[in-house]
Amino acid sequence: MTTRRNFIKQAALIGTGLTFSPFIIQAGKHAIPASDKIHVGLIGCNGMGFTDLQAFLLNPEVECAALCDVDQEVLERRASDTEKITGKKVKHLYKDWRQLIDNKDIDVVIVGTPDHWHCLQMIAACEAGKDVYCEKPLGNSITECNLMVKAAKKYNRIVQVGQWQRSDPHWQDAMAFVHCGRLGKIRTVRVFSYQGWCPSIMIRPDEETPAGVDYDMWLGPAPKRPFNRNRYHFTFRWFWDYAGGLMTDWGVHLLDYALYGMNVTTPKSIMASGGKFGYPDDACETPDLLQAIYEFDGFTVLWDHAIGIDDGAYGRNHGLGFVGENGTLVVDRNGWEVIPEKVNGNARMEAIPLKRSYGGGGLNLHVKNHLDCIKKRNPDCNANIEIGAHIAKFAQLGNIAYRTGEKLKWDGTRFTNSKTANKYLTPNYHNTWKLPKV
Repeated sequence: MTTRRNFIKQAALIGTGLTFSPFIIQAGKHAIPASDKIHVGLIGCNGMGFTDLQAFLLNPEVECAALCDVDQEVLERRASDTEKITGKKVKHLYKDWRQLIDNKDIDVVIVGTPDHWHCLQMIAACEAGKDVYCEKPLGNSITECNLMVKAAKKYNRIVQVGQWQRSDPHWQDAMAFVHCGRLGKIRTVRVFSYQGWCPSIMIRPDEETPAGVDYDMWLGPAPKRPFNRNRYHFTFRWFWDYAGGLMTDWGVHLLDYALYGMNVTTPKSIMASGGKFGYPDDACETPDLLQAIYEFDGFTVLWDHAIGIDDGAYGRNHGLGFVGENGTLVVDRNGWEVIPEKVNGNARMEAIPLKRSYGGGGLNLHVKNHLDCIKKRNPDCNANIEIGAHIAKFAQLGNIAYRTGEKLKWDGTRFTNSKTANKYLTPNYHNTWKLPKV
């Protein structure tokens, strides 16, 4: 009888000649052949990882085979939540992600851990013959991203990166309009994320590690430090040890569409300025305000972010403005519109009123796209490994320019004018963890 994993690997070749096992598993109102089930394991259950799992479980062919989290309370709570959704107990609960990777019944691994873990876990899953849904940003350094691309290709894995806007119909339609040329020559792309809901975090003292938390495993390759709640769960993203602040959090979503719209990946130079202007005395390491300018041939991309402020451009708190000579296309998660350029009171093109978002929800469509690609063994997912790597590296370039205070020249591989900046390309792993070799 065809095994689950062999089915996934061979479905594209067998096509309509495939005959299913007579043993049928019920999934809601749908009857799914046993050989067609896709068993998913989630590493990192507290935040977006569990949201991703819920999107997977909307598809009747998916079963949750395992959960993994270093926090016992989170692990048990998410196991209970999953049982309520599916009506079944999760068979395997782990605190060490390597045990989940070793589980031969798992076909797809969701990596929902903090950014500094993505590289190790994604590459290990690929080596074990599993497909991967990896939360964004793909990696926490440029070298890690390059290794992750290499691993996905070497082991022929289907990897989708959690940039779900790539599967959202109104974003796709907005890009089609940008590409049609009606905006005229585009001189700059303004990309902004002003997150008023996102507060500062005040300084807190170190403390004993909470009961049930494997803090050494949480740190992994990051430097050894005492437990501090500011560095744990959601707010890890404001510390350089684990992430890159709002630039790598929202930036990979929004800057991704700047690259997509302009059909580019590699800037000539990068410069950045910002700092802790709104909250100079808080616990965050990453800047609460940052502007970065990426130079390309004939145009620039401008990144602009702030936390604790909602007043971004075009009356929005996030989005992109493709500034053309005839008009500007503005797009955010709520929809897109075109604002005509007026010269001496004369509009150079017709306005397009706001077209609000539509479709089945970007994340749900994104997961469905991943599952379809897995069945067909098609690596060209909507946010495939190369797309995820391009934008994760692009965001890293902006952060490196900020941290060095230099205008950096980039050749696609290294900085040609700064030894200091090149030191940021490859992370130093700690606590006996080693950068993977592929």
